[in-house]
Amino acid sequence: MKKLAIFDLDGTLVDSIGSIAGACNEALVKNNLQERSINEYKYFAGDGALELVKRAVYASGDTNYEKLDDVYKIYKEIFVKDCTRGVVPFKDIDNILKTLKNKGIKLAVLSNKPHERTLDVVDKIFGDNVFDMVLGYKNEETKKPSPYGALLIAKHFNIEPKDCIYIGDTDTDMQTGINAGMYTVGVTWGFRDKQELIDNKADDIIDNPMDLLNYFI
Repeated sequence: MKKLAIFDLDGTLVDSIGSIAGACNEALVKNNLQERSINEYKYFAGDGALELVKRAVYASGDTNYEKLDDVYKIYKEIFVKDCTRGVVPFKDIDNILKTLKNKGIKLAVLSNKPHERTLDVVDKIFGDNVFDMVLGYKNEETKKPSPYGALLIAKHFNIEPKDCIYIGDTDTDMQTGINAGMYTVGVTWGFRDKQELIDNKADDIIDNPMDLLNYFI
């Protein structure tokens, strides 16, 4: 049985794509750039806020990134004010976390969302007593798919990587878990399709959040 569950945040624990798209589109429009679709944002997200904005700016026609700094500044300002606008946990996630907590499983979040915003989302959506450790993007060393953050979390609890499960919805997540030597589970209810998880060698892929409990029996 695994002892530690490390979750990606956006697209795994919470449905936040509308919030991300809304904030970035607002920043684009204020810089006279074209809004992008929700589906596009599913592929822009996953590698940090700056990379998301870069992809959106490029897709909007600013291929030289002349307006990148201005768009990024506004995007960050919006999220400082309200990073949980329209954000909700995926179905059954609350019950799963409660069940795992009661089993004594350590729970952690590892996200490429800026660290302070990661803390904000987790606290506002789940409260401050569910996760044992929360780590967002602080610098390039902690940015997924680097295994640094995942291994740091495991070390904090004195748990071997082989006894950890890493759960996420993107190629970056699967690469992170593999790089850390952890069992990787790809989820299909997030931002990306199943084939991406297969191509990135997920140890297992699940369609139903309740199936997460099977790894902790």
